[in-house]
Amino acid sequence: MGAQLRVYRQKISSAKTTKKITRAMELISASRIQKAKQRVAASGPYSRAVTRAVSAVATFSNVDHVLTTEPETVDRAAVVIFSSDRGLAGAFNTNVLREAGELAARLEREGKQVVYYLVGRKAAGYFAFRKRDAEQIWTGGTDSPVFEIAKEIGDAVVRKFLQPASEGGVDEIHIVYNRLVSMLLQVPEVVRLLPLEIVEGVEAPDKGDLLPLYEFEPEVDKVLDALLPVYIESRIFNAMLQSAAAKHAATQKAMKSASDNADKLINDYTRLANNARQSEITQQISEIVGGADALSSAK
Repeated sequence: MGAQLRVYRQKISSAKTTKKITRAMELISASRIQKAKQRVAASGPYSRAVTRAVSAVATFSNVDHVLTTEPETVDRAAVVIFSSDRGLAGAFNTNVLREAGELAARLEREGKQVVYYLVGRKAAGYFAFRKRDAEQIWTGGTDSPVFEIAKEIGDAVVRKFLQPASEGGVDEIHIVYNRLVSMLLQVPEVVRLLPLEIVEGVEAPDKGDLLPLYEFEPEVDKVLDALLPVYIESRIFNAMLQSAAAKHAATQKAMKSASDNADKLINDYTRLANNARQSEITQQISEIVGGADALSSAK
């Protein structure tokens, strides 16, 4: 019984240590999620303004531009996957990788060759373990994204898009990331980045409001050349911010669940330790009583 009691006490001590770690990580994620949500909210007005401008150019012009014109045939498609650099976030990375896999399978069924761009060590490790190739990988800084990385990714995918497919370029570019719906729900999102899909058209004005008027100078195609890369970078940066916020929320949720499980283990092992201790005491009392009876019978 003594050995069993020591085992239970060791497990209780281990569970308490684990709870301290998970509780600390939960509090850290809770503090970071607020900053991440503020960054997502702060990027909204700029993203909406750029989207509105691109919508106006695409709606009120008939110019054929490489970034807005659907290709006749699509031979190669690029998929940009946004994961995290760290784990301990529940199914955060699993969900986005599964969604990317389903997207790649659908594209391959359509006869398209898929090339991958990876953001985050978890996606890079997933592809390395399965010996799958990736065109380019960015790691570090997924917890707190910076615009310079978004610009670098945007430049890379646009450069590949402008290159002919016969020379290693791509005809389509998709991004896959986790979107923060609430603190308890993060859903993988798939967006076709290029050719451009207008996600926010020119909305009907409210009473008393007028739609903004745009003058294109010097030419519409030059405006698109300057405006669309900005739009792409803003979309990629917004996806990075959404992914970071979703990751912190997933980590907080996972660590809260781990702390609750540690509490349950502590309670279970404490009850087992008490039972083992009670059994040991009962056995000792029985031995004492038995010894006393034996001595009384011998007299």
